[in-house]
Amino acid sequence: MPNIRSAYTDSVNFFGEESPLELAQRFGTPLYVYNERILRSRCRELVGLSSHPGFHVNYSAKANTNPALLSIIREEGCVVDAMSPGEIFLNMRAGYTADEILYVCNNVDAPELKNAVDRGLLVSVDSLSQLDLYGRVNPGGKVVVRFNPGIGAGHSAKVVTGGKETKFGVDPSRLDDVFSILAAHRLQLVGINQHIGSLFMDGASYVSAMNVLLDLAVCLMKRGAKISLIDFGGGFGIPYHKYEGEKRLDLQEFGALLNSRISEWSREHGYDGRFYIEPGRYAVAECGLVLGRVNAVKTNGTNIYAGTDIGFNVLARPMLYDAFHDMEIYRKDGCPDTNLIEQTVVGDICESGDILAKKRLLPRMQEGDILGVLDAGAYGYVMASTYNSRLRPAEVLIGEDGKARLIRRRETLEDLASTLCVLN
Repeated sequence: MPNIRSAYTDSVNFFGEESPLELAQRFGTPLYVYNERILRSRCRELVGLSSHPGFHVNYSAKANTNPALLSIIREEGCVVDAMSPGEIFLNMRAGYTADEILYVCNNVDAPELKNAVDRGLLVSVDSLSQLDLYGRVNPGGKVVVRFNPGIGAGHSAKVVTGGKETKFGVDPSRLDDVFSILAAHRLQLVGINQHIGSLFMDGASYVSAMNVLLDLAVCLMKRGAKISLIDFGGGFGIPYHKYEGEKRLDLQEFGALLNSRISEWSREHGYDGRFYIEPGRYAVAECGLVLGRVNAVKTNGTNIYAGTDIGFNVLARPMLYDAFHDMEIYRKDGCPDTNLIEQTVVGDICESGDILAKKRLLPRMQEGDILGVLDAGAYGYVMASTYNSRLRPAEVLIGEDGKARLIRRRETLEDLASTLCVLN
C-alpha cells in the first residue's frame, strides 16, 4: 500500500503480507528486515553469470553472517569465504562444509591459521610474512596466495583493495620470494586470488584485473605450480540511488564477457580447475533495510534535523564512508508526498558525526514516522556495535510466503553485562 514515500518497496513487494508499521510495532525499532525472495533472486543472477563447469560464486560472508541468510545462499549454490574464526563458526552453523569454505585472512597469528587448518579449510594468505607463518603452521600443505593486481576500484578510498595504496596482497614482482618460501616449507601453491575493491558499476576494471590474474596464473604454472583455483575477487556494485533511477550493473553483458574469457582461457591452457568470483554486497545489500522511528524534529538556524533511533551503532556505513542510502517514510494513514524539503537525518548517538543523510531532499518528516533506510543488507548488522551502551537490533526475515519471522532477537541489557567479570 503506498505511503508517504514508499514507491521502491511497493514496486518489489518488499514487505510481503506485512507492513513496515506493523513490523515496527511488533518487533520494535531499530529493526533489520530482509526479504528472502530478493536474496534468492540476487544469488541466482550471480550463479547464472557463467555456464563454465568450474565457475563458482564464493559469497563473501563479511557482508552479512546471519546463518538464516547464509543457509539460503548455500541453497542457491554459492560457496563461501571466511575471514575469522567467528565467520568459520557461523558458516558451518549454516550448513557449509570445510570443502565449501575458503579462508581468506590477513595479518593473523599462528593459532588462527592453525584453527583453519585443523578444520580442513583451504587458506589464502596475502603477504610473504603470512605465507612463511602458514608454512611453519602447516608444512607440506596446500595454500592460496593473494596477489595485488595493481588495479583498484571503489566508491571510497577505504574500500579500494588493489593498487599501490592498500595493505592487501603480494606484489607479483616478488614471485622469486614466494617460490623460495614455498620450497622452504614444502608448500603446494594451488590457488591465487585478488580483490580490486568495492562497488564498481561497470565491468571494465574487473575484466582488466581478471586478465592480470590469468596472465599471472600462466606464469606460475610455467614455473611448476599446480594451480586449481583462480579467484577474481568481488566488488560488484548495486544501485544505491534508487529514487534517482540509477542503473544496475549490466550482469548480462558482464556475464557474457566473463564466461567467454574463462572458457577460452581454459581451453587454451588445458585448465580444468575452479574459477571464483567473490561478491558479498551484490548478494545481500538489496534484500535488507533498516526500520527506525523518528523521535524528534527540530530546526537549528536554517537546518531541519530529523532525529531517529538509527544511530551509527546500528548502521555505520554513512559515518564510515559517507555512504548514501535512499530513504522511505511510512506513517499511519499516510499518503504519497512529492513535496520535498531539505532535511538532515541523524541518529541517537552522542557524536556530531552521527549523520545518516546530510541535507537530503525528502518529504517533511514528523515525530512518530517510521523511517526505512534501504539497501542495508550488506555491511549493516555485521558492523553494528553497542557504542553508548545501546543495544544491537533484532533481525526479521520476510519469507517467500510473505510472512515475517524473527532470525535474531534484540539484545537485552543483560547481554551488555554477559562477558563482564566480577572483581574480588
